[in-house]
Amino acid sequence: MKLAKLPDRNPVRLTISVLPDLNGRLAAYAEAYKATYGEAASVTDLIPAMLELFLDSDRTVATSRKSEAKARA
Repeated sequence: MKLAKLPDRNPVRLTISVLPDLNGRLAAYAEAYKATYGEAASVTDLIPAMLELFLDSDRTVATSRKSEAKARA
């Protein structure tokens, strides 16, 4: 599992609309998370961590952020 166990935190409510195929994939991911860590996490709890992991691993975004930071300095 690429996503590490979620840290204890106060949840933030997030409302999004997704296509049925993605909804099924997210539900399956939540089940895999439960099987891996032995505790359930809702899709809405997993999505922010998944997005953060995705953004942190995107080299284009990281390069862009570094360029913007240098331009501001």
